[in-house]
Amino acid sequence: MDKLENQSIIPKEIVAELDKYIIGQSEAKKVVSIALVNRYIRSRLPKEIRDDVMPKNIIMIGSTGIGKTEIARRLSKLIKAPFIKVEATKYTEVGYVGRDVESMIRDLMSIAVSMVKEEMYNSVREEAGKRVEDRIIDKLFKSPENPENDEERKASEKVRDKLRKQLRNGELDDNLIDIYVSGKMPVSTIEIFSGGNFEEIDMSLGGLINNIFDRKKRREVKVKKAREIILAEELEKLVDNENIVEIAKSRVENMGIIFIDEIDKIATKNRSGNDVSREGVQRDILPIVEGSKVNTKYGIIDTSHILFIAAGAFNLSKPSDLIPELQGRFPIKVELKSLSIDDFKNILKETKNSLIRQYIEMFKIYDLTLEFREEAIDRIAELTFNMNLEGENLGARRLHGVMEKVLADLFFEAPGSKLKKIEIDLSYVNEKIEIKEQKDLNYYII
Repeated sequence: MDKLENQSIIPKEIVAELDKYIIGQSEAKKVVSIALVNRYIRSRLPKEIRDDVMPKNIIMIGSTGIGKTEIARRLSKLIKAPFIKVEATKYTEVGYVGRDVESMIRDLMSIAVSMVKEEMYNSVREEAGKRVEDRIIDKLFKSPENPENDEERKASEKVRDKLRKQLRNGELDDNLIDIYVSGKMPVSTIEIFSGGNFEEIDMSLGGLINNIFDRKKRREVKVKKAREIILAEELEKLVDNENIVEIAKSRVENMGIIFIDEIDKIATKNRSGNDVSREGVQRDILPIVEGSKVNTKYGIIDTSHILFIAAGAFNLSKPSDLIPELQGRFPIKVELKSLSIDDFKNILKETKNSLIRQYIEMFKIYDLTLEFREEAIDRIAELTFNMNLEGENLGARRLHGVMEKVLADLFFEAPGSKLKKIEIDLSYVNEKIEIKEQKDLNYYII
């Protein structure tokens, strides 16, 4: 997806990438791919127009396990965008005990900082590794500060080179050395302040206390552990934290994706009891979706161009039950289809890192070759479809439960056994999932 960075990607190519991981749901893929490409089109517009082009937020309608979250998650991975999934039901109206809706922005920013920091770390990891080796070797061998002649200098270098080779081969891992370790207090010690509007107090106090109590302690540790501690220190020295925050902030504001699940659970039909509270949460979400400034420990975040994708089953309500103002901020609505037997077959074997491939690779750890006959795959897909039809529709999630039931005995027997090859056929599947068990649908709810 390098072309994405040059704004030359087209919606069809994004859909093709999503097709590798997600079966069906072509309309939903089309909608999100257009929304993504339009963000890059916006970035190329003149500034006086760019700021007025708002993201077209999306509502996905459909039952659980049919690909709503996965589409959004895979989309964010394709463009390396900060992504967070939240549940609308976890938030409370401002003034009540619980998480306020602005915390989703704070969490998204924290994710972005971690992403950028990891990228920066990877870019300097080689240099940091060299510094780690030098520091450990300095502890193991004291080089002469001012060698009297070339012979003494060369002898010292020879010893260091030998130690470096041993260090890289892990031969010195159990040697003990003295190092200074940071004595920072964990932020969790003051988490009593967190929650609701006190989250920002938690952030500030956490940093303040760590700055006050950051005293180095001398410890004797094994070289293997010292390598981890020193690497963390050297990586931190080689990156610019202010630059990391700036890049992360830009990504959140221009590329961030927030997936709000269970939006249907806060839809209101009247103004009594819990419905009033749900409407309050909707009204709190509204300004964030419209575009507002949110305080975080990394600075103020403008939410105007964050892409919001809401999702819900809407079994007991409909999108029109959301308050009109919020409906208006989600102009694109797409309904996802329930999965068919053929869809389940394709999920099992056609997607990248498909479910069957995952199990085959897992059993290879035990030197066991696992083979699935087509008739077995057909039966597993049929069973999953029927169970969803007769019980609660869990979509593709039910496949995991069915597969675990089919392979449970193998997972128990394979370790330490002399088994080398197992063929999963129709009779094997039927044996493991008897007709009477098919009626016990609760087993398959995961």
